[in-house]
Amino acid sequence: MLKRTISLLAVASLILLSARADEDVVTAIHGTVTKVDAASKTIVVKTADGAEHTVHFVSSTAIHGVHATTAGAKDSYHGLTEGSEVVAHYTAKGGEDTAIEVDKVGKGGMHAVDGTVTHVSEDGKTVAVRTADGTSDTFHVLGRDTATSAEAIGKGADKSAHVTVYYTESAGKKVAHFFQKL
Repeated sequence: MLKRTISLLAVASLILLSARADEDVVTAIHGTVTKVDAASKTIVVKTADGAEHTVHFVSSTAIHGVHATTAGAKDSYHGLTEGSEVVAHYTAKGGEDTAIEVDKVGKGGMHAVDGTVTHVSEDGKTVAVRTADGTSDTFHVLGRDTATSAEAIGKGADKSAHVTVYYTESAGKKVAHFFQKL
């Protein structure tokens, strides 16, 4: 009886751990904000394929690339307005997509560059990209989902993948926040 109880507890623990691990998976999407609802603390992001994702904000959500003047503007939420181009990093918790980080792309926000991946470090923390004009940039990888993307690019045939890298500059380094395959 004791052996059976221990076995059942072990199986239950594995199920709970795998369910918890699923909640911690971070996904990133790139698109345009089509709706802002400050009352419900949400934005709707429409991706290039036409899919719309409702992303919920929490107190710990990091928002980058917005100015303090737009953060308090009418029809905005944390400086994000309809038409803002964003990259939203989120987890699926409790049936909701909960934002971990939302990055505004464009003026005052993240930069974007297209190119071909030429090298990914073994640890996935740096990625070299050659742009159309022949220059090469090295990007430092930030965040779990970005590191996962870098590692996936570094495996197999993806080493020469055509990508758009969304990045910021910090202390003279280019820091990648998101890779999008072209």
